[in-house]
Amino acid sequence: MSDNSRGKAPSRRQFLSGAAAVGVGAVGAGAARAAGPDPLITEVQEWARATGEGVDATPYGLPIQFEKDVVRRNVEWLTADTISSINFTPIHALDGTITPQGCAFERHHSGAIELSKADYRLMINGLVDTPLIFTYEDLERFPRENRIHFCECAANTGMEWAGAQLNGAQFTHGMIHNMEYSGVPLRTLLEEAGVKPEGKWVYVEGADASSNGRSIPLEKALDDVLVAFKANGEALRKEHGYPVRLVVPGWEGNMWVKWLRRVEVTGMAIESREETSKYTDTLEDGTSRKWTWVMDAKSVITSPSPQAPVTHGPGPLVITGLAWSGRGSISGVDVSVDGGKNWTPARLAAPGADKALTRFYLDYNWDGSEMLLQARAKDSTGYVQPSKAQLREARGENSIYHNNCIQTWWIKENGEAENVEVS
Repeated sequence: MSDNSRGKAPSRRQFLSGAAAVGVGAVGAGAARAAGPDPLITEVQEWARATGEGVDATPYGLPIQFEKDVVRRNVEWLTADTISSINFTPIHALDGTITPQGCAFERHHSGAIELSKADYRLMINGLVDTPLIFTYEDLERFPRENRIHFCECAANTGMEWAGAQLNGAQFTHGMIHNMEYSGVPLRTLLEEAGVKPEGKWVYVEGADASSNGRSIPLEKALDDVLVAFKANGEALRKEHGYPVRLVVPGWEGNMWVKWLRRVEVTGMAIESREETSKYTDTLEDGTSRKWTWVMDAKSVITSPSPQAPVTHGPGPLVITGLAWSGRGSISGVDVSVDGGKNWTPARLAAPGADKALTRFYLDYNWDGSEMLLQARAKDSTGYVQPSKAQLREARGENSIYHNNCIQTWWIKENGEAENVEVS
């Protein structure tokens, strides 16, 4: 289906130039104003009558007051206490792919702790030639790398298994962030200690009360795992594991252990609480899959969506969203306005990057009719994002984790949007 398929809508240039001729308000739905001068252009405004704040007003820059609604949000009924809970990235209000640290979702198992650089220690032990302990300053002296990767909670979209639940992209898909991490490859530290031939796994722990211990195959640990101490060019935030966290590209966020304190080389998986009673996938027959670490290809339209409705009425509309894959890069995204009956290739803002978010756009002329908006991602391995029906056929409805189904937004004639299921 062409993006101009809903009748012969005016071109974007024609529409916007026509709106400009009668004032900015003409772009709003039903808000056209009479021709004439616009006082916001012709009159001197309050902000131009006096000087503004000086350079020292905010030593650490903060968002302007007009963007105060762009914040992480919690869903209170999800957990008994916020100490062991999650909040959600406002993906509906962001653009590009890099998530500001202050907007990046949090997930805690025993609350965010304060651990100073001076008190930080990282131990490498187990099946190694020389057990080692590193200070923060030690880590800074190793050759480092900068890499952009997404971190997605395994439970992202998990509440949608049984049907449409939460009304907003922030809540259905906001357990994700994408940042540039700086740090030392775990491989470098393991080579410094010397891994013994019988070493097959590493067991990683955090310094917080929960420790959140997870087992990682040695092959992955030696591949692309990063011991990170910066994000987006600055120190990690407390809630993201300051001063040091693990980055496990493409794999579920629970393995990205925060406040990293110990890496033990082992001959087998430890089978900890977080990889037995949790973070396994229960199937229709009651059995559970384990070791389902990789986050499969997924996408979501962030605007329009329930928290980002269409407010300007019919005419040019930018449909945009995010796509990602833990198995590689995004090779393409298709968008449907009719619930999956027809698909149009979207434009990728940049070529897909390895295990990182990709922004897509579809420039569309909307005639004001209802739409059932969907996005479908494809990755570099040839994998295509499935529908809910396809996932349920394979796994039933007992799962919580690894729901990478196609999401549907019902865009109503008035521009409002609602989370619905078209499976």
